[in-house]
Amino acid sequence: MALSRSDVLHAALAILDEYGLGDLTMRRLATSLGIQPGALYWHFASKQALLGAIADEILRAVDGPVPAGDWDTRIIELAHRLRAALLAHRDGAEVVAAAYALRAGRGNTVPLMVAVLTDAGFTPDEAELAALTVLHYVFGHTADEQSHAQSLALGVAGVTADAASSAGPEGGTSGDLSGETARFGFGLSVFVDGLRTRLV
Repeated sequence: MALSRSDVLHAALAILDEYGLGDLTMRRLATSLGIQPGALYWHFASKQALLGAIADEILRAVDGPVPAGDWDTRIIELAHRLRAALLAHRDGAEVVAAAYALRAGRGNTVPLMVAVLTDAGFTPDEAELAALTVLHYVFGHTADEQSHAQSLALGVAGVTADAASSAGPEGGTSGDLSGETARFGFGLSVFVDGLRTRLV
């Protein structure tokens, strides 16, 4: 039975989740599928194209109806959706950031944010720049989270096991800024507060 593009994509995601981006090579992917590396290029013209498709698959969780409510609530919700989608896969932030840098992905995250900000009263140019700034904040924060978590798992991070075990299910305690979700939300609120002043 011939392999489909979807088969290749899901095999690549499985390698990513188990081994990380550094070990996601076309040779390893082909071996996992029992085919010659050259056969992969019938489905993806290059490694960059494959990364773009993986990024789109990761970002599928962000797509969907734009949240209801005021523009700031909607932007915050979209940013949290994006972070959750990136955290759902090993090295997710690095993969999606690389795809954006290569202009290889076609995710709808930025257009969704631009639509919310334009409706709020920002010019199209302002809305796009603001959306990209949010995107890069999410990439940076989440990449740091994932790198730190991997270092901790390897026993080389500066966080003790006691601190990790006292954290909540998302890596932080509730009611303060010690957890990753709380820190992420605080940084996001600083940015949104700044945007709000531009609408006055």
